Amino acid sequence: MTTLDQLENGESGIINEINGGLGFTKRLESLNIRKGKSILKISAAPFHGPVVLEVDGCQIALGRGMASKVVVEPV
Repeated sequence: MTTLDQLENGESGIINEINGGLGFTKRLESLNIRKGKSILKISAAPFHGPVVLEVDGCQIALGRGMASKVVVEPV
């Protein structure tokens, strides 16, 4: 298991856990990021910039703090 921000660029995984409160979880669910979803990490901007991922064909940018709370199982 690893966090979303620690995945390598181009690596995919399945979301296993989201560590955060109800508001944080609801915010991610509105972006279609939830437990059991398959994701692909596209890139991570340098100097602690956002992490870009693909979920169901849509690209989404998450801040590093948010990405560090999403636990994924690499595939």
